[in-house]
Amino acid sequence: MAPTELLATGASFAVFRGLHWGLKRLPTPGSTAQDRWKWRNQCVSLMHSLLTGAGSLLGLSLYPQMASDPAHGHPFWALVLVAVSVGYFLADGTDLLRNQTLGQTWELLCHHLVVVCCFSFVVLSGHYVGFSVVCLLVEVNSICLHLRILLLTSRQVPSVAFSMTSLATLTTLVLFRLVPLGWMSLWMFQQHHQIPLALIILGGTGLFTVSAISIKTGLQILISDVLQPRPHPSVPKHEENKRTRTCCNEPITRDGSTLNFKN
Repeated sequence: MAPTELLATGASFAVFRGLHWGLKRLPTPGSTAQDRWKWRNQCVSLMHSLLTGAGSLLGLSLYPQMASDPAHGHPFWALVLVAVSVGYFLADGTDLLRNQTLGQTWELLCHHLVVVCCFSFVVLSGHYVGFSVVCLLVEVNSICLHLRILLLTSRQVPSVAFSMTSLATLTTLVLFRLVPLGWMSLWMFQQHHQIPLALIILGGTGLFTVSAISIKTGLQILISDVLQPRPHPSVPKHEENKRTRTCCNEPITRDGSTLNFKN
């Protein structure tokens, strides 16, 4: 790993851990009194999603070669963007371990571990950066997911804002999560003869994990918010409700469950 990428990863970890620490010392909305940890965690996750979601969209617009040649062509800043995400997931995993039991967070921690392994290889090798930037398009959907959880946490249900956010969440889940994941899976299948077996296993595991979580979360939101709307819908298992505490960018709790995505 080059000094610059290593610095970017370390700085990202420090900044996101600092945000967790700083928000802990700031007042939270009164309506979130029961879920303060979840509120802080989702705010930090939202910041990461805004940064990487916008970065991936802008980057692919300005440098479409990253999509046409996801294995090699990329500008330097794209590699830094991936390094920043590695730092974030490490910081979020640390926050989860400090505020949740392993039984509450194992699913999210597995998700984070897979993402960190995949992105770390990209940062270390300097290859498949474009592939990772396409993967970061899922953060556009994560913005909506985090906003939805913040509205649930602040008891803004039912409301026009929540209804619009749910619609946006389902729409972006298809466009910016399922479509990119499907494209990446197809690309890996078509290029499997040029990719080392170890990378196919690592990348395939990551794509399968994130895809399974995405489909599960989408169905939960569709059922709870659209098909069976309730006065106070519960957060899907990919975002989480928290009873004792929550988990990472995706709160995890014993009450209701809502695991969120961070990738």
